[in-house]
Amino acid sequence: MATKSTIVIKKSHSSKSNPSRFYGTGRRKEATAKCWLSPGSGKVVVNSKEVEHYFARPVLRMIINQPFAATATLGKFDVICNVIGGGLSGQAGAVRHGISRALDKVDPNLHSILRSGDFLTRDSREVERKMYGHKKSRKSFQFSKR
Repeated sequence: MATKSTIVIKKSHSSKSNPSRFYGTGRRKEATAKCWLSPGSGKVVVNSKEVEHYFARPVLRMIINQPFAATATLGKFDVICNVIGGGLSGQAGAVRHGISRALDKVDPNLHSILRSGDFLTRDSREVERKMYGHKKSRKSFQFSKR
């Protein structure tokens, strides 16, 4: 039987006009996401588009919702994101990272859950550079014996 948990939203000490918005920056590969969370119905907007239109593949939408599912806050926050750089997969990872950081600011008790799920760790893997004498970073030209 699932227990009902309540999230206590702390007041931020910023001088901004809306203290119920929480900010998190996420990064993955070449993508950077600026994410704002506010209490709401679970609506996600990425670059002024609905998440269903921006991330058409269901796998990318699942990646974005992972922090909410892990912390049992699915449908409790509205998300507004601005993402630049990279491809769709990197952008989805960046949005996930930004949402996780913002959730950590909403309730510090969620930190251990987010940390154990590896949502707060920045994935540092980048594309390896192309080396000279190679077709790509690791791929070689076709070898001819004679």
